[in-house]
Amino acid sequence: MQQQREKDFEALGNIKTAVLIDGSFFLNRYRSIFPNGKNHKPEEVAKNLYTLAHSHVAGQYLYRIFYYDCLPLDKKVYNPISKKLTDYSKTDMYKFRIEFIENLKRQRKVALRLGCLKDKPGFNWFVNKDKLKELIERSIKIEDLKENDMCRDLRQKGVDIKIGLDIASLAYKRLVNKIILISGDSDFVPAAKVARREGIDFVLDPLWNHIDSSLFEHIDGLKSIWPKPKHK
Repeated sequence: MQQQREKDFEALGNIKTAVLIDGSFFLNRYRSIFPNGKNHKPEEVAKNLYTLAHSHVAGQYLYRIFYYDCLPLDKKVYNPISKKLTDYSKTDMYKFRIEFIENLKRQRKVALRLGCLKDKPGFNWFVNKDKLKELIERSIKIEDLKENDMCRDLRQKGVDIKIGLDIASLAYKRLVNKIILISGDSDFVPAAKVARREGIDFVLDPLWNHIDSSLFEHIDGLKSIWPKPKHK
């Protein structure tokens, strides 16, 4: 088995590549990248993620796909507008995320790195950006807000540190020659510096999302695989 792996490695140009995916970022961008993506079922989204990762490694040896995310919120909370109790474990979003993660578990060479969601202390709600704009423009009043116009203010815990630790581990242990990071966050910069100092080719895929020009000095390349979305 080990001899076969070594032959495969040699045949693929001696390039071992790891693909790291910021799950929250990926799912948020998915609807813009894939036509009709907001209506895709969990298994289809998982399949497209897997295809995206492999497209980055074409002609190279895939070390592993690392997927970073949090389990969805399953608490019961009162909505400040409707005053009704909402059980998040019964929502469509909860069911989608759980089924999506289960589909990823079945994929070959996928490693899940799961953090947790935490409420901020105090009042944990905010008005979604579309309705907030209407409030500022005074086209609607506070009394016009509906239950779905309010969003729970949550924070991911443990995700960024897991990304950073994995990048450092891959670099220091010489497990790969190349790292593909699918993300739009600048929090990866310190870990990227470590990887590049260790001779790792570090490539960022922001899924066609705009990135600050200052990030270019901390990566070795910028490459989005899927076709660029067409904005109306």
